[in-house]
Amino acid sequence: MVRRLYDWVLHWAETPYGVPALFLLAAAESSFFPVPPDVLLIALSLSLRRRAFYYAAVCTVGSVAGGALGFFIGMKFWAIGKGILFHYVSMETFETVKAYFRDYEAWAIAIAGFTPIPYKVFTISAGFFQVDFTVFMVVSFFSRGARFFLVGGLIYLFGRQIRDFIDRYFNLLTYGFTAAVVGGFILLKFMK
Repeated sequence: MVRRLYDWVLHWAETPYGVPALFLLAAAESSFFPVPPDVLLIALSLSLRRRAFYYAAVCTVGSVAGGALGFFIGMKFWAIGKGILFHYVSMETFETVKAYFRDYEAWAIAIAGFTPIPYKVFTISAGFFQVDFTVFMVVSFFSRGARFFLVGGLIYLFGRQIRDFIDRYFNLLTYGFTAAVVGGFILLKFMK
């Protein structure tokens, strides 16, 4: 079923509705849909490399709007939210997410927004745990933007040859970049 969804998402790149589909896919993925928007972002960016940053911007705005929807679902419609959430994670993982929010609020959002961790788990949970909405939105904008502009930038610079590399090593690349960013902040903290 996931493969059929993946193929359905990719088909939008070959239609005149690719950009609206990218926005809607990014919004849906941040709140309930299982296929990440990177798939369509890569396909659209490869079709028109000079517009890769535009597609990254559309993806970012859609994702943050969807994150706000996920937040609202977690805050006001928990009965629906927990049905979505526990489709993706166990109760044990949910408790871990709760601890992350308690201990690292903005960092938890930033890491979830950038890495392949299902972002919807954090958007719905953030609403349920009543995380500060302004912090949530600002950090979501920067972390989701960093992720999508990284993908768009790589496609813009390297074209097709980078696609296979991104497909093969996407998770490893995002974890490495996240570790480098967190390591940089830790280093700065100790330098003070």
